Order: sequence, then C-alpha cells, then structure tokens
Amino acid sequence: MRRSDEEDEPLKLIRRYVTPDRRYLKLGGSLLGLDGRDRAKFLRKLGQAAGEISPRELGMLLDRGWRERKTAAWFIAVAGRSEFRDRLGELLLASEGPYAGQAYCVALATFGTSDDADILVAYLDRYLPRPDLYYDQTAALGALLLVDAELGADHAARLLAPDGLWQQWIDGPPSKDREVPDSYREFIGQLCAFADEAAKHCPDRLT
Repeated sequence: MRRSDEEDEPLKLIRRYVTPDRRYLKLGGSLLGLDGRDRAKFLRKLGQAAGEISPRELGMLLDRGWRERKTAAWFIAVAGRSEFRDRLGELLLASEGPYAGQAYCVALATFGTSDDADILVAYLDRYLPRPDLYYDQTAALGALLLVDAELGADHAARLLAPDGLWQQWIDGPPSKDREVPDSYREFIGQLCAFADEAAKHCPDRLT
C-alpha cells in the first residue's frame, strides 16, 4: 500500500462506517428515541456493517477519537468479537476521552463472562472513589449487574454495600443522577438488546 493510501485509509473508514447517517450520534440512548421502523432500519445497517468491517479496521478505529471508538465498540458488541475485550478494558480504564465509555460497557456486557466482570469491577474500584468525576460509573455498574445476573454471580455486592464505594460516590456532588442501580441495569440491558437485534443481520456473528 502506498503511503498516500495509508494516510487516506482512516478517512475512508470513517466515511464508510462512522459518519453515514450520523451513525455515531445514534448509538446509545438515542436509539430509544427512534420509532420502530427507523430503529429497525438503523439496526439492520449496523449489523451489516459489523459483519463487513475487519478486525484490522476495528483496531484502526479504536486508535482514533471518541466517535470512531464508540462506533467500533458497538460493532464489536454486535459481532461478538470478544478478542477485543482487553483493548476495550484498557480504553475504559484509561477514560482518556468522553462519550465512548458507555459503548465499551455495552460490549463487555454482551460478552458476559467473569473476565468482563473483572474489568468492570476494576473500573468501578478506580473511579467510584472519585465523586468529583462523573464518567461512566453508572454504565459500568449497569453492565456489571447484567453480567452478574447472567452468571448467577455477585461481583457488585461489595460495591453496593451500605458503606461501599457506590454509596460514597452518590453522596458526592448533588448534581449526580441518584436513580437506583437497577435502573442502570435496565438501561444497559436495553442497549444490549439492540446489539442483539443488530446481530441478526451480521453474517459473521461470533458466538
């Protein structure tokens, strides 16, 4: 590949996978606001794209900004590409930028193993002691509760104890959303259900 082609490739990937119909903006809670027909169309195209993009191309998107990382994480969730678990865990724990962390949590929740629970616990252990930071604590807790339910485990129990890290975090600045933890589990569960629906249109879905 010529140097000019190498330089152009990331831009071509963005135009093909990230920005069509402003995909990156619709991934996440915005899906709840789409009507049934529009959401079905969006998820169909999402699944098809998740099946088309290569692992190498996913890696390139994960090396870029939040828009690319958010989109790549959704593709990973839809296609069941658990080989990206460690990379998503690194990005989640680093929390270097906004808007993509929720997508990492969705992907980890769709994988649903004890390894994913360990990553989510590590994130919460690091960021719940920081009540001054409103990052992706609610998404991580919701994802962890989903994984616990899937595994019949209780990784979240220590965090949710009356004097645990979760209570310390919500006792922080009053601007924090103080909904009960189950509401976060339900929200991430809805996003995972959308990923599962998109996966029906992903020919190379990994199981």
